Amino acid sequence: MFFEYRKFADRFWTWRDYEIGYCAEGLDENLDKPAIVLIHGFGASVGHWRKNVPILAQKFRVYAIDLIGFGSSAQPKPSELAYTFETWGQQVADFVNEVVGDRAILVGNSIGAVVAMQSAIYAPELIFKTVLINCSLRLLQEQNQLDMPWFKRVGVKAVQNILGNRAIAKLFFDQVRNPRSVKQILSQAYFHKEAVTDELVDILTKPAQNPNAVDVFMAFVRYSQGPRPEDLLAILPCDAIVLWGDRDPWEPIELGRKSFTKFACVKEFIDIPNAGHCPQDEVPEMVNDILLKFL
Repeated sequence: MFFEYRKFADRFWTWRDYEIGYCAEGLDENLDKPAIVLIHGFGASVGHWRKNVPILAQKFRVYAIDLIGFGSSAQPKPSELAYTFETWGQQVADFVNEVVGDRAILVGNSIGAVVAMQSAIYAPELIFKTVLINCSLRLLQEQNQLDMPWFKRVGVKAVQNILGNRAIAKLFFDQVRNPRSVKQILSQAYFHKEAVTDELVDILTKPAQNPNAVDVFMAFVRYSQGPRPEDLLAILPCDAIVLWGDRDPWEPIELGRKSFTKFACVKEFIDIPNAGHCPQDEVPEMVNDILLKFL
């Protein structure tokens, strides 16, 4: 039985016989307004949008979904379901079709931005715009690894192979998923340290206590296949708006600007000053204002 974390995801939808958690607001008040679907990053969940959903719901129909493997959604073993962008992209496309029931705008943070693009490619008739917030550059993807010095490339493969041993991976994951470690990691990713609250730490650590969470972690850290953002932008069938915290230590803004702005589908590239990897949570007022303006 998966770990139930229902503080924020208070609705459920069955996808491929698995329970998927989500939340929705503004549905009755904004029947004639566009629908927005918010997609979290790796290890996060619906709760990472808690500062955005109520504000956006004043003008839009807003949904936030837990990707399978995270938050309140089911965490099947990787032998049952592959944790890939293709899987998550199809999950979100099916969610828009079956739950939203209308064309939608997808807003994703980190790997959620890659998922948003993959979904738009799978269902161009359903997705008419994407917003990419500090999109994962997928620097460990196989083709990107070719640009690394040989010793770094060998080191990455060695670590991925070591973490293929479940006992070793669990020892490592047990250290990573405790509240103190999560707070340290978030303090690296966030420019405004005061935004790293006990509530935020709780949002990330509680679902990680699921017995299968280590298997999801193993599957993703060893996943070097799948599309790069550039591959998806090259065939993206809708417009994209890019938001980027300019103090992101994990996905440097200059790499994002260089990679993304050359694509015609990217209509805006907006710097978010003094923000790290998750500006929707760190400086929500700024991100909410931008979304309300451009959507």
